[in-house]
Amino acid sequence: MIKGTTKLLGVIGHPIAHSLSPAMHNAAISHLGVDFVYLAFPVKPEDLKVALLGFRAIGIQGFSITIPHKQAILPLLSEVSPIARAIGAVNTVYLTDKGWCGTNTDVEGFLAPLQTPPTPPYQGGAKEVKSVLESGNMTAESCPPPYQGGAAQSCPPPYQGGAAQSCPPPYQGGARGGSDWSQKVAVILGNGGAARAVVAGCAQLGCAEIHVVGRNEQNLAEFQQSWVNSPMPVKSLRVHTWNNLSSLISQADLLVNTTPVGMYPHGEMSPVAVGAIDQISPGAIAYDLIYNPNPTQFLKDAQLRGAKTIDGLEMLVQQGAAALKIWLETDSVPVDVMRHALRKHLGLD
Repeated sequence: MIKGTTKLLGVIGHPIAHSLSPAMHNAAISHLGVDFVYLAFPVKPEDLKVALLGFRAIGIQGFSITIPHKQAILPLLSEVSPIARAIGAVNTVYLTDKGWCGTNTDVEGFLAPLQTPPTPPYQGGAKEVKSVLESGNMTAESCPPPYQGGAAQSCPPPYQGGAAQSCPPPYQGGARGGSDWSQKVAVILGNGGAARAVVAGCAQLGCAEIHVVGRNEQNLAEFQQSWVNSPMPVKSLRVHTWNNLSSLISQADLLVNTTPVGMYPHGEMSPVAVGAIDQISPGAIAYDLIYNPNPTQFLKDAQLRGAKTIDGLEMLVQQGAAALKIWLETDSVPVDVMRHALRKHLGLD
């Protein structure tokens, strides 16, 4: 029940009416019995700065960010966590005594179904990443450690424990993957903002090789260079144009679609042609960040060829759970309740 004391959380984007975040978060809030409500706020790009001032004025406790604001909000924040700086995007904002602080929980969301159980951060070959993040040796201002002595909220260190909560059984309808990724090859379709979170996740897993596939050579070169100059450098990253896809898929232990191809209402489409998906190895993992339709054509095609499949629903749930923990300053939120709310909303339960 909304009262005069109810605290506000929300999500901003443009458009935003389609967002599933209110259903997911309000289900968790109701289950916990806390005096919060989570709302969707349509914010046009030109109104982003004034929206943040308004949110501060009316006492909003925190909010999620989606397209098109994930990059644009960076210069408007008082502090930005190291992982958000490395990815170049923020998806979660909350209030500290210094102002708005931004972080990114997409990596935690991406990793959750791959970790069974979650592994400690940066094990299996990505030690150089860990040393950079933990040293604090970065030019960008980063957020202080969280919840020290009950003080005001602040950004959490990246990848604490690797996942928002102990993971549910992975690969619904498939088998579990191994926990040692140090000899694994990841192939990522697309080189946009979502791909940056996936690259960071694959670096944390310690993948031996990370290949990013895109269509524009200049954009790919800039994408690769951005990681060279990043506070979280990824030395195993290679970029390729789409005509190399078939040979890359044949090597892939993990194949991730970060493009919007196949998203509702174009569910019959796949980013990978039949001839290319034929090259996937039985037992490889095909992971689509899209959660509607469920499953996508890409996942159907991969599963028919013996691949294990993961859809984007669990990533959505887990990144939301990580954000809710920050806003509520708690170690535990009802992930099962959040997952069920989304599946029910999508007509999957």
